[in-house]
Amino acid sequence: MLSFLPAPLRGLLAFLVMALNTIIAMVPLLIITLFRLAIPVKAWGKLCAWLLIKIAESWIFVNGVALSLSGKAQIDLQGADDLHYQGWYLVSCNHQSWSDILILQQVFNRKVPMLKFFLKQELIWVPLMGVAWWALDFPFMKRHSKEFLEKHPELKGKDLETTQKACEKFKELPVSVMNFLEGTRFTKAKHDAQGSPYQHLLKPKSGGIAFVLSAMGGQLRSMLDVTIVYHDKTIGFWDLLCGRVRRLTVHIVERPIPESFGSGDYENDPVFRAEFQKWVNQLWQEKDALITTIKQESVTSN
Repeated sequence: MLSFLPAPLRGLLAFLVMALNTIIAMVPLLIITLFRLAIPVKAWGKLCAWLLIKIAESWIFVNGVALSLSGKAQIDLQGADDLHYQGWYLVSCNHQSWSDILILQQVFNRKVPMLKFFLKQELIWVPLMGVAWWALDFPFMKRHSKEFLEKHPELKGKDLETTQKACEKFKELPVSVMNFLEGTRFTKAKHDAQGSPYQHLLKPKSGGIAFVLSAMGGQLRSMLDVTIVYHDKTIGFWDLLCGRVRRLTVHIVERPIPESFGSGDYENDPVFRAEFQKWVNQLWQEKDALITTIKQESVTSN
């Protein structure tokens, strides 16, 4: 739409629209949250939670409009035909850029329940967004290291117990819980440092996703296995705002989650841990091969 403007100026305008959108959305978000806290009635709380999600979905929609100002990226969306807005999903994706989150929000908005992330406790202090995440019932985790638990064994299991309580609200309204198995964005340097056996992926961190499934207590029965492949050289968040991210593929496969994964003890049961890691590694091998195929098809089509 604004292709006649220099890319940095398009990016700045998109960022300003998104920032203004965030500030405006915070007003009704906070008002409804205050009413929700003031009237501790279950039915009222459920209605408020629904209204808060509708505000967040509108916020995501306007962010998409802001991105289109710089030139909407062409997304080859595969496998999104049978998604259900009333379902409970675990969403897993490879992670290459901060752009991934915005792309996923645009792809899934109003097609599945709003994406929610397990967040570190410290992130609640992020200006504006920390309050928004709290109001929208994003679960905040406070996980302790093995070294800390060795010194304080009385706290063992408390992190899972706390997160399970935070997830109780997810049983009332459908939810999509998002997790990046790699734990960090892919770079060639990280890939080489890890000695990753995969061509296009970092090693998956199975513990995080096992923790999510245990915390949800079997509530999540289906995984949306998402693979994002960018076909441009520049894929960063600023590049997306500036309209430099022009073409990408988003491939979605819905997979059943073994029922036993909702009640296993990943940290203390070596048999369960080995079974879980085998499942995740198989997913990662298939994803790595899929990325190779998508990249080859992209080169051929050009």
